[in-house]
Amino acid sequence: MISADMEGATGVTWTDDVVPGTEQWQRFRRLLTGDVNAVIAGLAEGGATDILVNEAHSSQRNVLLEDLDPRARMITGRHKPLSMMEGIDTGVDGVVFLGYHAGAGCDGVLSHTYLPNQITGVWLDGVPASEGRLNAALAAEYGVPVLLVSGDDKTCDDAHDYAPDAATVAVKECVSRYAAICLPPSRTAADLTAAATESMRRAGRGTPITTPHHIDVEFDASHLAQAAAVIPTVEQTGVRTVGFDADTMTDAMKAFKIVTAIADGAVQGKYG
Repeated sequence: MISADMEGATGVTWTDDVVPGTEQWQRFRRLLTGDVNAVIAGLAEGGATDILVNEAHSSQRNVLLEDLDPRARMITGRHKPLSMMEGIDTGVDGVVFLGYHAGAGCDGVLSHTYLPNQITGVWLDGVPASEGRLNAALAAEYGVPVLLVSGDDKTCDDAHDYAPDAATVAVKECVSRYAAICLPPSRTAADLTAAATESMRRAGRGTPITTPHHIDVEFDASHLAQAAAVIPTVEQTGVRTVGFDADTMTDAMKAFKIVTAIADGAVQGKYG
């Protein structure tokens, strides 16, 4: 399975590159699709016989289906129960985090966690958590190893901590949140294909790890924490923070999705 985000795709460096409807987004849809196809080629070369791509960015309608490698299938569209990780519960033998990025409050190109700017920090069981760390914990609950992570160099550094056995491909080097030293698609495609091929040696489901989890979320304004705290089981733990417990990572991610949706709906214009 490939969980395909966009901020960490080849060449992406700023907002318009990833916001649906912009001219730049149309351009970078092609580059994202190229990254996806490069990984599909590598996974197939490594022995994969069924490859499922799950769109994981924003509208979740970014990858160009008409240009998708025919050896893959794709889940496209929003409102999926497991969001970025939809399909992880279908018996897959490994997952690729493609086009990922660093977490909220961290250095990295377009760094954030779920909400583009309103969340300033997320912690999973007391450890700072990017989307990659959260999704890796969810994959572990189904016994699915993380095979490969791609994004900028900060994303790869993060992955070395939460998925130390996974291959990593840095398609760009972070200069700032909106600038990077980028490699052209011909080079990133070769790197992604080679890494995906090698990563298939680690494919195969392991023992599922199901444990309770605690998630803390810090917002950039107090009213967002107040809004999220109306959710049953979610407690406001500080002026701008909330926290909640869940019996499983699946439940934790579903609750986190609700917290972010409620907070996003409470944002008011330029003041947030």
